[in-house]
Amino acid sequence: MKIVITAPSGKMGKLVVREALKRPADFTIVGAVGNPCRDYIGKDISAATHGEEVGAKIYGNIEEIIAECDGVVDFSTVELSMQVVAACVKHRKPLLLGTTGFSAEQEKIIEEAGEHIAIAESHNTSKAVNLVYELLKTITKVLGNESDVDIVEMHDHKKLDAPSGTSKVMGHIIAEELGVDWDEKAVFGRKGKGERGDKEITYHSIRSGNISSSHTVIFGMDGERLELTHHSYDFGTFAKGSLDCILFLRDKAPGMYSSQEALGLV
Repeated sequence: MKIVITAPSGKMGKLVVREALKRPADFTIVGAVGNPCRDYIGKDISAATHGEEVGAKIYGNIEEIIAECDGVVDFSTVELSMQVVAACVKHRKPLLLGTTGFSAEQEKIIEEAGEHIAIAESHNTSKAVNLVYELLKTITKVLGNESDVDIVEMHDHKKLDAPSGTSKVMGHIIAEELGVDWDEKAVFGRKGKGERGDKEITYHSIRSGNISSSHTVIFGMDGERLELTHHSYDFGTFAKGSLDCILFLRDKAPGMYSSQEALGLV
């Protein structure tokens, strides 16, 4: 599969390049797309990743290379991602969208893109995390109505958005199983006095040092609690999952696909 990778100098972009090069039977990197103001534009992708020679260039505009690919893997910025979404719709290319922090209006545009292309908006492409999503459905069905729910997520101090996209997905899964509106029940942090609200889903976000991705969902009950935790020690696992996802999307009909579908968990 011929792929384009965005933001090759970013943490995830570098890893997607690295993992794709390990799978020559599955992937050929035909190009990357980065900030047009950077000095690596026009150079081999290795100029941004500081890894091995790729044999493909970095472009400053997705339109310069998208026609040559079979799909795009995007872990970039909200601004670049929206350009990528538009280009993929225009050229009918499948898209694995891993960027987070979109507004409600932008999410609507992404959803509408699913009417024209196969797209998976996945805030976390780890197979283990997607298994956690499935486990949360079961736990919430059994314990949700008798538990207080807290989500504690930790990331490095460079992560821009809080709470994380992964923790939002977790909260939405729990809210759906409880039959409540996430927007009404989500609480971010706790301060001052006051009793906890009924079926409240409370978020606690930590941004410190170079902590890798960590998510814990706590179901607090009288006399006991259940904690479901996932720790990531190497972001390479997300890169591997993203490549599995784009490979899954290659021949799919237009639509919004979940990462659980793409990773074979449902």
